[in-house]
Amino acid sequence: MKVCIGLSGGVDSSVAALLLKRAGYDVFALFMQNWHDTTGTLHGDCEWEEDRFVAEMVAKKIGIPFHFVDLSDVYRQRVVDYMFSEYEKGRTPNPDVLCNREIKFDAFLKCAMDLGADYVATGHYCRKDEFIDENGKKIYRILAGTDPNKDQSYFLCQLNQEQLSKAMFPIGDIIKPEVRRLAHEADLPSADKKDSQGICFVGKVDLPVFLQQKLKAKEGEVVEIFPGFYSNRSFGDNIESQAKPISYKKEDGKVIGTHQGAQYYTIGQRKGLNIGGHKDPLFIIANDIEKNIIYVGEGQNHPGLYRPALHILNDEIHWIRPDLKMEPGEERDYLIRIRYRQPLQRGHLICRESGMYIHFNEPQRGITPGQFAAWYAEDGEMIGSGVINE
Repeated sequence: MKVCIGLSGGVDSSVAALLLKRAGYDVFALFMQNWHDTTGTLHGDCEWEEDRFVAEMVAKKIGIPFHFVDLSDVYRQRVVDYMFSEYEKGRTPNPDVLCNREIKFDAFLKCAMDLGADYVATGHYCRKDEFIDENGKKIYRILAGTDPNKDQSYFLCQLNQEQLSKAMFPIGDIIKPEVRRLAHEADLPSADKKDSQGICFVGKVDLPVFLQQKLKAKEGEVVEIFPGFYSNRSFGDNIESQAKPISYKKEDGKVIGTHQGAQYYTIGQRKGLNIGGHKDPLFIIANDIEKNIIYVGEGQNHPGLYRPALHILNDEIHWIRPDLKMEPGEERDYLIRIRYRQPLQRGHLICRESGMYIHFNEPQRGITPGQFAAWYAEDGEMIGSGVINE
């Protein structure tokens, strides 16, 4: 069986390659370059050249063939252009989720197949298994990784059954310290390499500078909303009203400063405002793209940061397990995650003609339109996901 490992130059994919080789698979490495532009990157250069060098050394050390592919055009079209479009609408996209759906398990997968691969393996901390249903059909499952501190299943929340049928996750049942130990034991060049951060394949960026490639800066006002504003307000009794974010007007608070563009900021954001005079940090609680106003609240427990429910439009609901798809009128309890590294939250899914509503047992902080909500079964299987509409 021929397996293509997506070798990034990091320790996780390196150890994944090592384990596949030791298991007797016919393994080859494929390194993909997805980004050229350095605009907005904090290091001032593209790190891919160093990553490729390390990946090539890892492949040589393990004794597997090394290939290179440039997917920067398709990455810009499917991931970066989507990012610009979402930020322009005042939504906050998750490029890592899109990268896995559109690049690693689509464009990259096709390149690997062209090179003769039967499967594509990555260094994700998640697990996959399969079973045969009552109709004789093979069903694939994504489960949380064994390491609770590194579980990356959330980033794969948009994969489908066809993509999963070709996927392998060799380190999904290993904890990170063990991955490091294996890398050192095998003397891999990536053993001490730090984990990558920032936008997938772009790296850490100054987001406003990065977005100014297409979204022009425009000065607007920052309005502070005080806790007293919420004293006589409730989220209502029905799920539709509970899922709607509070709508603010300039007159509801006090103008305390200016910003360079509401589209550059996201719900729950703390850094980047540069407004002093407060005991506790200011957090973004809402942004009005049309009027170019940002609304903020003081302190991480500001009531404007919390909501009990969210809504997902019908065409943005994705079922990893189509056999478990909910129909209008159905309700189920699941464990839910609305951002990476967030502990799973208990909630209730309500399927309506207008889409999916998720009502949480406890109000959630920083529900952000454009991000993905993913729902899990009690055994850690990720069942589906969707883009948060409001």
